[in-house]
Amino acid sequence: MNPRRLPFLLLLFLPLMGGGFSWREALPGYAYQFPRDHFEHEDFRTEWWYYTGNVSGAQGERFGFELVFFRQGAGREAGAGTPKSPWDVKDLYLAHAAMTDAKGKKFSFDERVNRAGPGIAGASLAQQRVWNGNWSAQWHNETQTLDAIASGFRLHLELKPETLPIIHGENGVSQKAEGKGRASHYVSFPLLAATGTINAMKVEGRAWMDHEWFTEQLAADQTGWDWFSIQLNNHTELMLFELRRKDGSLDPYSSGTYIDAKGTGHHLRAADFALKPLSLWHKYPVEWSVKVPSLNIDVTARALLPNQELRAKQGGPSYWEGAVDYSGTHTGVGYLEMTGYDGPVKF
Repeated sequence: MNPRRLPFLLLLFLPLMGGGFSWREALPGYAYQFPRDHFEHEDFRTEWWYYTGNVSGAQGERFGFELVFFRQGAGREAGAGTPKSPWDVKDLYLAHAAMTDAKGKKFSFDERVNRAGPGIAGASLAQQRVWNGNWSAQWHNETQTLDAIASGFRLHLELKPETLPIIHGENGVSQKAEGKGRASHYVSFPLLAATGTINAMKVEGRAWMDHEWFTEQLAADQTGWDWFSIQLNNHTELMLFELRRKDGSLDPYSSGTYIDAKGTGHHLRAADFALKPLSLWHKYPVEWSVKVPSLNIDVTARALLPNQELRAKQGGPSYWEGAVDYSGTHTGVGYLEMTGYDGPVKF
C-alpha cells in the first residue's frame, strides 16, 4: 500500500482470518499486467481500490469526495475447496464513502460491510467491476464510473485518466518496513478528469485512484502514517507518505512518487522530501509544510474543513481523511490521510 489504506474494522477480524492458508507475499520483480491487475488478487490477504477527488459546481460549490472498496481474505484453510454455500465467508468486503461540502461546511461519512454472498459484494475482472451493494466502480476500458447512494449524499461520476497508471516504489513493490514481504504492489491513476453529479448537482474536477494488494506491511514499532496526494496546477502530481514510529521518529521506508508533466513517475526516498505539521484541529495536524527541494516545491497543505475525521460506527479507531488545498511555490488540490493519532495502528 501506501501503508495508509488498512480499513480499521478489519483489525477486529484479522486474528480470525485465513488460518493455515499460505497467502502470497508482495515481493520484488512482480510483473504487472493491465487491465488484469486493476481487479481482484485473491491470493493476497488485503486489497483496496481507493478513489478521492475535488470537484466544483457551476456556482462555485466545492466538494471533496472519497469512495473506497476493501477486500480482506477470510475463511481459507489449507486444502479447503470451493465454499459449500454462496453465504460462506471467503472474503470480507468493506466500503467507506465520505463527502466534504465546503460551502455548507459539512462532512458526511458512511460505511458498509458484506460477505460476497450471491453477488452482494465483490471484485471481478470478468465483470470489469468492484462493488459493495449499490456502491460501485464500473470500468469501461479506462473510464471508471463511480456510483454511491450513502447517508446524506449520493454521487455519480465518470473518471477519465489523463496519464497512464503509475507503479509506485522500486522493482515492483512499495516497501513499508524491513523484511521480506513487508510491502505492497501499488498502482495509481494520479490524474483523472471527473465529471458527473453530487446530490443531482453537476460537477467537474480532478480525482485520484489508488489500488494496492499485499499480505503484510507495517512493523511492530510503526504506529501510523501521514499520506498526501498532490495534484498541482502545472500538470504534475505527487504522492508522499511518512511512517511514524512509536518513539516519535520517522521510518526510513517513508517514500513517494513525483509524476512529471509527461506522466512519468520518479521514485522519491524519505530524504528527498520534508513534511512538517503547522497547526492542529484537536489531535490532527490540518495544516502542513510540504517541501521537495530537488523539485523546487515548497507548499502549504490546508484542510478544506478542519473536521474531516472518519469515526467508524462498526468499531475500530478513528482517523482523518479529507480534501486539502496547496499554495506556495505551486498551487493545487489533493487529499490527506492521517492515522495512528487515536492510538497505534496494529496489524
